[in-house]
Amino acid sequence: MSTQHYRLVVEGELGARYASAFEGMTVYAHDGVTDITGSIIDPSHLHGLLERIAGLGLRLRSLTPLDEANGEAGRTQSSSNESD
Repeated sequence: MSTQHYRLVVEGELGARYASAFEGMTVYAHDGVTDITGSIIDPSHLHGLLERIAGLGLRLRSLTPLDEANGEAGRTQSSSNESD
């Protein structure tokens, strides 16, 4: 089973007390938001993280799958008709 890397961004700059709720993930607070990045092993793991965010009363701003090679947002397909 392969893992997928994600970046979850929540509103507010979380301190160490909240960071401990996301063990195994990298937590980086800056500019009024907190990036939570790391490997998600399966859909239930992702669902558990989303439930934890909600349970802590945090507001999720974004959820982005990352390219494992460089940690940048993966390319997503657009539903619009774009011409080259």
